[in-house]
Order: sequence, then C-alpha cells, then structure tokens
Amino acid sequence: MAILVDANTRLMCQGLTGRTATYHIERMVAYGTTLVAGVTPGKGGRTHLDVPVFDTVAAAKSATGANASIVFVPPQNAARAMIEAIEAEIPVVVCVTERVPVLDMLRVRQALRGSKTRLVGANSQGLLSPGQAQVGVMTTVASRPGSVGIASRSASLTSEIMAQTTRLGLGQSTTVGVGGDPVHGLSLKDAAELFLADTATRSIVVVGEIGGGEEEELAAFVASVRPTKPIIALVVGRHAPRDRRMGHAGAFASLAVGTAVEKNRILADAGVLIAADAASVGRTLANAMATAT
Repeated sequence: MAILVDANTRLMCQGLTGRTATYHIERMVAYGTTLVAGVTPGKGGRTHLDVPVFDTVAAAKSATGANASIVFVPPQNAARAMIEAIEAEIPVVVCVTERVPVLDMLRVRQALRGSKTRLVGANSQGLLSPGQAQVGVMTTVASRPGSVGIASRSASLTSEIMAQTTRLGLGQSTTVGVGGDPVHGLSLKDAAELFLADTATRSIVVVGEIGGGEEEELAAFVASVRPTKPIIALVVGRHAPRDRRMGHAGAFASLAVGTAVEKNRILADAGVLIAADAASVGRTLANAMATAT
C-alpha cells in the first residue's frame, strides 16, 4: 500500500501545455504515472503529450475519471487553479508553484474546509510512492518500494533520507513534501496520521525546519495517540539566526518561537526519536526498528 497516490492514480495536470509542466510531466509518465488529461483554459480540444486538454477541471474529471491533479500554474493564478480542483472534488491535489501570495492561500484553505480534497502544497515537491506513482518534481534515483513513510518540509533533505533508507534496505512507502510556505494544505501531522493508518508503513521519518507550528502540532498528536510505529524527526536550522528568513517563506524563527532547539525538545517530550543531524537519520531509524522488533 501507499498513501495519497498509487498505481490506481489517474492524473491530470493544470497548466499542462507550459514548458515547465511539459518537462516534469514527461518524467512522471516515464516513471509509470498514468496521465489522463491536461487543463489549460482556452486550449480545450487540443492534445498535448498524447492526452486531451480541457478548459476546466470539471470537464477533465468527467471525461477521463481523473482522481488527482498537479498544479503547474504561475503564482498569481495558482490559488484559482487549486480552488477549481477543490470545487470539482478532486481527491488529491498537488501544487508545486512557489511564492503563492499568503492571502490567496488563506482563500484556498477556506475552500478546503469541509471539502473532499487533500491538498499537498503549495511550494511542494510532491508525492512519490516508489514503483507506483510519481506526482511531483522530486528525484526518483534513490527511491525503492519499502516500509518507511517520509514527510518533509525540505525537498533536498527528502532526497538524502530516501537514499539512506534505501541503503538500509528499508525503502519507502510514500514520500510527502508538505511544502515550505507558511500557509499550505497537508501538514506534517496529517501525513503522520495517514502513515500510521497505512499497513505498509512500518516507520515514519519527519523532516522539520525552523518557523511555524507544524512540528508542535505533530508532537501534540503523537503524545495523544502514542503510536507503536517508530517516528524519527530531524529538525534543521539549529544554528540559523533569529528574525531572519532562511531559504523560503516558512523558515523563520523569532526569539524562542519556532526555533529548532525548541521544536526538538517538544517532539522528544512527546516520544519522537530525534536525529542529531541529517547524516544520522538512517542510523537512528535502524536502531529504532531493531528495538521495535
């Protein structure tokens, strides 16, 4: 099994006819993802990458049975595209677009309330269920089917941890890039909850960063459910200066709020195993799995 995307995923792409989307969608199709439609307003009736292009998400879903969408739309129009997919009741929507205005994302979050959609992103590298489906822009070189669920705010560290878990012979059930912006859809806690319910996932690795409250929310959830599956966390940015944005909009710590040290303490108190640094994630995971068995 996997979470969110698998071999049954039928993908549409919003913004398919653009250059960036074309490049990445070709990679996804080569990996084995089933692409069934594209959506570009004003270009309905054409074909691109051997699939039909529609003017609206609703029309694409009705004609092709698409059950997932990936959004390659410029920042100024990305929120409108996400909301269109939510209103069309697409079960899984991934938005890779960076720098979507915060106010726009608040409108997206409002549209998500009570909806049938799980939104991943914006500013997400996407979803990868190795050997089943790639819906995103991540590397797949080091991925292997396996039992580790990875949820991460950092795209580059996701690739590193994929490589480590593959070298351990554990592989990955699914990797989830929750997105680096301060306002986004699926959270680290949401991903952990899905992984805990997935029988193929035997352990979870979470990659956090300075800023925001994602890690604190995850800690509260773990403390409340006390899961039997090992959860390992790496929170980066221990040496980042306060009151300065690091990398992207969500990585910002002020005073004692949102710092890596404080996040690690809260997670450890909840029972999460803390990796000292990126290089030790695999070792920490292996030790946890040995203890669990």
